[in-house]
Amino acid sequence: MTGDLTPVVIAARRTPIGTAGGALRAFTVDELAAPVLAALATSLDTPARTGTPVDDVLLGNVFGPGGNPARVAALRAGLGDHVPGMTVDRQCASGLAAIVIAATAIRAGAGSAYLAGGTESPSTAPARLRPDGTAYTRAPFAPAGWPDPDMGPAADAVAARCGVSRERQDAFAARSHARAVAAQRAGRFDAEIVAVGGVGTDERPRDRFTPERLARFRPAFTPDGTATAANSCGVNDGAAAVLVVSEQRRRELGVPGLALDAAATRGCDPALLGLGAVPAVRALPGPAPDVVEFTEAFAGQVLACLDAGGLDERTVSPDGGALALGHPWGASGAVLVVRLFHRLVVQGHGETGLAALSSGGGLGVATRWRVVR
Repeated sequence: MTGDLTPVVIAARRTPIGTAGGALRAFTVDELAAPVLAALATSLDTPARTGTPVDDVLLGNVFGPGGNPARVAALRAGLGDHVPGMTVDRQCASGLAAIVIAATAIRAGAGSAYLAGGTESPSTAPARLRPDGTAYTRAPFAPAGWPDPDMGPAADAVAARCGVSRERQDAFAARSHARAVAAQRAGRFDAEIVAVGGVGTDERPRDRFTPERLARFRPAFTPDGTATAANSCGVNDGAAAVLVVSEQRRRELGVPGLALDAAATRGCDPALLGLGAVPAVRALPGPAPDVVEFTEAFAGQVLACLDAGGLDERTVSPDGGALALGHPWGASGAVLVVRLFHRLVVQGHGETGLAALSSGGGLGVATRWRVVR
């Protein structure tokens, strides 16, 4: 049974995902997000309801210029100056958190149509300087006195603690690339991608990335670690968003959708930040889903989470994940839902899905979805 105020995604789009300094290097966060928002807004236009308003725009962003990029992108998208905007920072989980916030507003009856997702442009992000003029690459994830490891060393620590071998990590990464390349060739990404500046294809997936080839890479973060440049995600540009409406609005529009059945946000020890998704996944009720989309920041970290959460790694990222497609931090959580929507609703491969990820500081967000027609 789906109530009138159940939040439902009825459209989901994203830009291609580019490598930092690559094909999308000239586009700021609002320039990446705006065409996605504009494309989604047209999904509310029907002969009977042309120009149905959007109540708000919520976008995750981690490393951008500040100044509320969600509002800037909404204006750039031509949504009108009456549409507000809010930028969310929950680190790598920001895009998924923005969608959960929009869904919560739907459930509360605060509005009936939200655009939510995330955007990231490391290529155009400003340099960070301390008061003494020295540069830094990231803000603290925890206060002084707490563990605050960088992502790479933390991934090595999680893989070692959870017994995830280098061989298994390389095999997982090779499979992600193979699946993404196959999906590109079959055109399975075409319907979800909004071209930007003439770029319409994801930049990162590599053909012939075999486990044997990946085994040649040296540890990238710690001398005896198992995370390498090949079984870790890249630094990437991109944007993704979804249109979330109430179930009542979905029925009025007469379109299928992806209903949010449950969501959980949890925290864990910042020293083991890669395991943040585990308590969030465990908090969600229900049987194993048909499809799992989990942000593949580091192969060892993802496999540790899947093992602890009781999820079969073979069901994860059926068309490749962030190891192959890339990890545009603030947008990555939204990319998960875009992929689920197109896999389940558009392509019809299953009825239930899970989208989850861990993020900096020891956080995790997990969501459970169901197709409604």
